Amino acid sequence: MLKNLHNKKELQLVLGLLTGILFGTLLQKGGATDYNVILGQLLLKDWTVVKIMLSAVITGMIGVHFLKSIGLAELHPKPGSVGQSIIGGLIFGVGFATLGYCPGTIAGAVGQGYMDAAVGGVVGILIGAGILATLYPKLQASIMKMGNFGDITFPKLLRVNHWAVVIPFAAGLIVLLIWMERAGL
Repeated sequence: MLKNLHNKKELQLVLGLLTGILFGTLLQKGGATDYNVILGQLLLKDWTVVKIMLSAVITGMIGVHFLKSIGLAELHPKPGSVGQSIIGGLIFGVGFATLGYCPGTIAGAVGQGYMDAAVGGVVGILIGAGILATLYPKLQASIMKMGNFGDITFPKLLRVNHWAVVIPFAAGLIVLLIWMERAGL
């Protein structure tokens, strides 16, 4: 089934567009495209964004590993390093702190007609991508190789079936979400 989809590029684009629209709609309905909600999160006053992201992590983690278990998906983790995480975190953090949006919420906010996201966000993404593309050869030869940990995953590291990690981790996140709700966060 997926091999057929892999060969149909137009269908992939349509599915990507529909999935993106659904994702943007859910972000908007959850309040994550509202600058004030994001600012509240950055000020540690509104935990809506964290709850949305934790819910997405739980859903995605279980969904991807379920698809893998029934043979409808294959996982190909990209190799990583501490240096790559530092560079990515800095780029993401500067953009997020400056404008109050991440790439996903920028797209949702643009869809709602927010000009700060359309101008500042889209321009910021293009500038950030341009800076990274320009500096990439130098960064790749130096800091991005620092602390290389390859394509290791927790199940590989622990030498256990992926469900031995997914189930307790998802359960822990669910407990955290319940606690956050009861604590009024």
